[in-house]
Amino acid sequence: MPAATEIGFSVTENYGGNLGHDKIDCIVTEKSAETIRRSLSSYEIGRKLRQLRLRKKIALVDLGRHTGLSASLLSQLENGKLIPTLPTLARIAMVFDVSLSHFFGERKKKHMFGITRQDERIKFPDQPGSVRPSYFFENLAFPAQDKAIQAYLADFSKCSPEGVRPHFHEGSEFLYVFEGTLTIYYDEEEYVLKAGDSAYFDSSEPHSYRGTSRTPVRALVVTILPRP
Repeated sequence: MPAATEIGFSVTENYGGNLGHDKIDCIVTEKSAETIRRSLSSYEIGRKLRQLRLRKKIALVDLGRHTGLSASLLSQLENGKLIPTLPTLARIAMVFDVSLSHFFGERKKKHMFGITRQDERIKFPDQPGSVRPSYFFENLAFPAQDKAIQAYLADFSKCSPEGVRPHFHEGSEFLYVFEGTLTIYYDEEEYVLKAGDSAYFDSSEPHSYRGTSRTPVRALVVTILPRP
């Protein structure tokens, strides 16, 4: 991440995970911060800021006097070279008498196509602060908007039956095991899946998973959202 950046991330950020529907603690690395930066860029905050300024016919220097920010910094924000922190954006919003939703209410419209590079993915544990998470997952399609499905690469830990945590969510779920042996608990039944096996089920029913092999367990998990 460039040294001269306005983007504001603390060491630990909270994100929501649909596999367990819990907030998740994630250590933001340099690569993951850049990934988040690209995601925020899709809102075109700089373009919206420039439109507000030109509409009010305010020069960068004058806007700087109102906000306490330098004209150079404001110029970099408008050009998309920097992403503002929330306090900075709130200060600018107050000057123009708009809410923060003005900057986040609309993304740039594009056809549905998104690529997720391997080194851009962020790994999340199933539970924040867990000493021994039941699984870790990586979102495989986070750049795509208005998705009908959500896809994850999941690594399951070997654990005892007492260590599993049932969860449920709307829609359906598909799971394919690449490596190891995975046990799924569903509708008071236990199902064992080995490499090459797959399962499809109604995810509105409580379900849980646990690794049951000595070797690591890795699987593709796809959640299909309910039809409107």
